[in-house]
Amino acid sequence: MYFHPELLFKLPLTRSMQFALGSRISRSASVSIHGKKPQQRSLTTTFSAMDKSDTYKFGPHTIPGSHVFALSDLSFGFVNLKPVVPGHVLVSTKRVVQRFTDLTTEEVSDLWLLAQHIGRVVEPQYGAQSLTLAIQDGAFAGQTVPHVHIHVLPRKAGDFPRNDEVYDAIDHKAIEYDKAAKAAQSTDANSGPGEKLDLDKERRARTDGEMAEEATLLRALMKRRLPSPQL
Repeated sequence: MYFHPELLFKLPLTRSMQFALGSRISRSASVSIHGKKPQQRSLTTTFSAMDKSDTYKFGPHTIPGSHVFALSDLSFGFVNLKPVVPGHVLVSTKRVVQRFTDLTTEEVSDLWLLAQHIGRVVEPQYGAQSLTLAIQDGAFAGQTVPHVHIHVLPRKAGDFPRNDEVYDAIDHKAIEYDKAAKAAQSTDANSGPGEKLDLDKERRARTDGEMAEEATLLRALMKRRLPSPQL
């Protein structure tokens, strides 16, 4: 029998009923407090088939399918133009939404599930022992691309002199990314409506080929790792 807490506010309860319900709730809380593992929810995200000719919107920018290595119902993972550390990748929603607080419940769940799976792949692949997962939610939090995204960074001992310096590095690289993208967009302004933004013209840290190569590697690793992959 499943107890619905909202019924407490709809039905008149006798003292004995209140005691019985209170005892049941107390026992339930005690199970959680004493460290029993909560029941695992089944994975509901369906991982979609990928087409490298597809493109994906990342704020005002366009990400080519060759740079995307993970795709779920509502989210996608892609390699970074200027990674802070080896294996630094991004996970974003398919729908262009600026603020995390404006995502639907389904998008929040899907985004974090995909980030979790990606973390499980990139950490061992890049010889790391930990992960940093970060969201810059809004301009005053350092967000430069107005589209919700998670930074996933494999971390090693001593990769930064002070651990918090990783966030300064994320801010710096995000600004560089946006400047490069805007410069490329300005250059292509007269190329006609609907033409894909070519970020390659301003890339200095990594070439298109290097990014596509990393995405191919990660795509294969994700395919092996996921429970029902169609990558």
